[in-house]
Amino acid sequence: MAGRGRTLLGVLRTAANGGATSRCLGIPHSPPVQPARPFLIPAGTGPSRHGERRVLGYSVEQMYELVANVGEYRLFVPWCSRSAVLSRCGQVLRAELEVGFPPFLERYVSEVFLGSQRIQAVSRDCRLFRHLETLWRFGPGLPGRTDTCSLDFSVSFEFRSALHSRLASLFLDEVAKRMVSAFEGRAQALFGAQAVVLPCPRERAARRA
Repeated sequence: MAGRGRTLLGVLRTAANGGATSRCLGIPHSPPVQPARPFLIPAGTGPSRHGERRVLGYSVEQMYELVANVGEYRLFVPWCSRSAVLSRCGQVLRAELEVGFPPFLERYVSEVFLGSQRIQAVSRDCRLFRHLETLWRFGPGLPGRTDTCSLDFSVSFEFRSALHSRLASLFLDEVAKRMVSAFEGRAQALFGAQAVVLPCPRERAARRA
């Protein structure tokens, strides 16, 4: 009985050890299951945002009028081949835009909200985008110069396709810079040369160095 007791005690002690339990009882030991990562869903996908800020030699009123005239975007906005105002109710516009740049082509409707010193466009019915929003803000420029203004442009978007999101991240900065430059060029065509010619941020940084 004492021998049987010692044998039983040894089995119980072995059972308390998880790895030895499988070997002692003849049960195959299975490694822990690692959680699977979803296929073709890259980490870090989601809304992308970018902003561009400049001080221009045009008044707040001039730049506001330019940005609010959505119907003329097709004349100067990069990659915009169509822009038409569908309706207007108070300070809210509905506009249809078609934007194309390889490898994307999208036609969508935007709701444009005309605030006192800001213009916000939220896009609807997008096939490529899950979320697309642009925001323009206008503020004072140089101290004492009402013929200058600060212009803040920001864009926030999310593609429905993770692959498109990865591709867009490669040229997002360049797109935003070209957008602001296009509006600056349009202002020069409509209103003439800037009241004050301001060096770009890189030039100012180089001079300080």
